[in-house]
Amino acid sequence: MEVVGVIPARYSSTRFAGKVLVNLLGKPMIQHVWERSKKAKLLDELIIACDDEKVASVAREFGAKVVMTAKAHVSGTDRIAEVINPLDVKVVINIQGDEPLIHPTMIDNVAGALLEDKALNMATLMRRIENINDINDPHVVKVVVDKDGFAMYFSRAPIPMRAENSDIASPVYYKHIGLYGYTKDFIFVYKNLAVSNLERIEKLEQLRVLEEGYKIKVIETRYDTIGVDTPEDLAKVEEYLRDKC
Repeated sequence: MEVVGVIPARYSSTRFAGKVLVNLLGKPMIQHVWERSKKAKLLDELIIACDDEKVASVAREFGAKVVMTAKAHVSGTDRIAEVINPLDVKVVINIQGDEPLIHPTMIDNVAGALLEDKALNMATLMRRIENINDINDPHVVKVVVDKDGFAMYFSRAPIPMRAENSDIASPVYYKHIGLYGYTKDFIFVYKNLAVSNLERIEKLEQLRVLEEGYKIKVIETRYDTIGVDTPEDLAKVEEYLRDKC
């Protein structure tokens, strides 16, 4: 296989327990993620990786392929590594189970970049920020990239920070969208990297990759998502989907 998509679906959540199964316009949220992801053209297989039979049972009911994983995993990356370890695959896409607005083109863009450039280990997405309130919102992660589109830094702070005497009146800010792609080999490198200092400060796991000297390709997308971390986020997604219907 060329590309496998994995949706880590942990049942427990500190801020919103059982959120992957919460009802979203008549369907469990994880089903919205799965249905949208299934439309990606480059995925050869799509797997829901879960640690609870409640999630597994619901996922099987709507037709998903399910792999049960250990409850002890501390991150989605660890869960994905368990799933893909026995598979003969080149590229793995980590699709967040709490991103019901994921667009299939996002998946194809990340997968395509890794398939086309064999030198890449990891890729992700960014979108130009249009809502000025997002710039200073610590829940909206920002990213800056170099001239070749590789991440220089991710932060909850507004980056780049405009100096008072800057001759650029309106800097462009980019939101990081947490869809990740990796080569299979790099998944195991990544999961074994030690938690880094910057990661501890910002609480952003991808910073350990940069601190260790690896590169992350960042692809611009025109699509946006709303990650569901709280019931308030769910209400925003419901409003968005109703407006689109």
